Amino acid sequence: MSRWKALPAELDPRVRQLLVRLRRLKDHSGLSVRQLAARTGYSPKSWERYLGGRSLPPREAVEALALVGGDDPTRLLALHEVAAEAWGNPRGGTPEPETAVMETAVPEAEILSAEPGGGSARSLRFAIVAGAVALVLAMSSAVLVTWRLMDHGGGTADRTTTTTVTLTAGTSAPAYSCRLEQVDGRWYAGNSRTRNATVGYGDSGPAVAEVQCLLRRAGISPGGIDGMFGPLTQGAVKAFQKQARLDVDGVVGPHTWKALRG
Repeated sequence: MSRWKALPAELDPRVRQLLVRLRRLKDHSGLSVRQLAARTGYSPKSWERYLGGRSLPPREAVEALALVGGDDPTRLLALHEVAAEAWGNPRGGTPEPETAVMETAVPEAEILSAEPGGGSARSLRFAIVAGAVALVLAMSSAVLVTWRLMDHGGGTADRTTTTTVTLTAGTSAPAYSCRLEQVDGRWYAGNSRTRNATVGYGDSGPAVAEVQCLLRRAGISPGGIDGMFGPLTQGAVKAFQKQARLDVDGVVGPHTWKALRG
């Protein structure tokens, strides 16, 4: 794993959050900076600036790193939107334009300013992201969990979890359940079949629900099976990592997935 230099102290916390996620994903990919450049189309020097906090990576570079690392780019792109808003209003200095291996990547702020209504479009996207975060917080406060244990032949218990989420304004959210089955010696809970996606605090979706179900199978409670990686799930992951003699960082990567599915 890379030994990263500390990020600049003056970075906005929203930019810092994005860069920490990108560094973690790069580490889990096992790629060197040169290999990453060859796979994404952005030069090694560009990646050094991006991951060192000297330049904000363009949206396309963030998406390329997510795909190379086998991660869902949706959350990273949402973090990028928030970071771009913070970067567009820096506390000191002016963002520098970035150059890809084959072409110049124009900063998103310049593209928006060149289009009619560009500034309002960026503000609208930021408002949408902020609204999504508020919705997740509302969901986490209204989760009811019902457990059912269904016995099958041979004395094997198949755990099935039904999660009911109540929201205001008629908004619906996905409900997750645990339907455990063992295939080729590995356990699956019916939400996600990934074995290498990086899942950590603040993430949400089927992969998080899969982690929660597998933690339940291992006898460690993550709280509700709600698909949201909050403090309870993070604490359960750390407990499992300690039990499995893994690095205790509270992040589910390839090694933790292997242990959970084993």
